Amino acid sequence: LTLAAAAGPPRHLTLIDLAGSERASATGNRGLRLAEGAHINKSLLALANCINALTHPAAPKPKFRDSKLTLLLKTALESAAVRLVVVACVSPSMTSVDDTLNTLKYARRAKEMPKSEVAAPQEA
Repeated sequence: LTLAAAAGPPRHLTLIDLAGSERASATGNRGLRLAEGAHINKSLLALANCINALTHPAAPKPKFRDSKLTLLLKTALESAAVRLVVVACVSPSMTSVDDTLNTLKYARRAKEMPKSEVAAPQEA
């Protein structure tokens, strides 16, 4: 979504629902739904690898080409001029405690991503 700004360059808004991890044993999915869940998990793993690479200076450079998700989020993850917001949805249910803890750990890693200083625009 491109938003027209009153002044300056157009603004972009990207919303991505990460859908959560898909445990085949918990969902009972088969066929196409099972393959879709596996694809979601692959994308989430690629995103986690990029976040880890960005939060640890000694880590190798992030591999954004590992999934379409990381390619879509590349600008938001790398740029200091982009505001990144992560919304983590969790459950208070004891049956979901493992998923809730994993979601919170994932969100914390994303929160710890360093942002470089935004350079002030040069005056002509």
